Amino acid sequence: MAATEYTEEKYDGVTVLVGAERGAYPYANSLLVHGTSETLLIDPSLSLVGAAPPADAVLISHAHEDHVAGLGGYDVPVHIHDADLAPLRDRFHLWDRPETTGYADGTVFDLGGRTVTVVHLPGHTPGHSGYLVEPDGFLYVADIDLTSFGPYYGDPGSSLPDFEASMRRCREIGARWYGTGHQKGVIEGAAAFSARLDAFAAVVEKRDAALLALLDEPRTVEEIAAHRLVYRPHVDGPHVEPVERRTAAQHLDRLIGTGLVTEVEEGRFRAT
Repeated sequence: MAATEYTEEKYDGVTVLVGAERGAYPYANSLLVHGTSETLLIDPSLSLVGAAPPADAVLISHAHEDHVAGLGGYDVPVHIHDADLAPLRDRFHLWDRPETTGYADGTVFDLGGRTVTVVHLPGHTPGHSGYLVEPDGFLYVADIDLTSFGPYYGDPGSSLPDFEASMRRCREIGARWYGTGHQKGVIEGAAAFSARLDAFAAVVEKRDAALLALLDEPRTVEEIAAHRLVYRPHVDGPHVEPVERRTAAQHLDRLIGTGLVTEVEEGRFRAT
């Protein structure tokens, strides 16, 4: 990979390092937040490999590979939410970096004249977090990324109810700018962000509707997964089946709870 596969966009004291291909996976967008005493780097992406801008500490929004791929370029303290600390250390072999520590919702990093406050936004992962940068009014929402793919809650630790609660929390935070971890980049203004968030959240309802249509006859989780609620038919890989199973199971729980689906026999479900 050639160095410097990102472009810079400035929003007062926040510099967005827009990843290659507008931050589409496996790339992502990173942020530099400048204070008078320290500079923080948020989510060192693949595009920073070989071109890591200097920083005094690193914040990681969640323990996914596209948000830590450039971490090797930093020999500084690393911080991630407590709920994602063990996955980060285990999955990416960071036990030999004792300066990697956890934080909690509401933790404030004071950079001198500028603060970064942790906003816990679980659902995508248990520790998934955003950051509110003040006085700039910049809210980084990470992988509540507003893409047409929709919310992703297919990991073992993911939670659809938590993801929906996190989207509601984002809506309640008034900001000037809203930065995403992937293609949509930065949205200006609460109204524009709310409209994009509506479209993003609507994908969950579309998955519900697709599942209800599929359950016109009894089906198992395996059969539902084979029909796919998340990925298009051409997408292949070892990750597809487990993600589809976990997603289907969460939607079944949701629809059973509302009385729209019932378990007609053990392991087989049908729309009521």
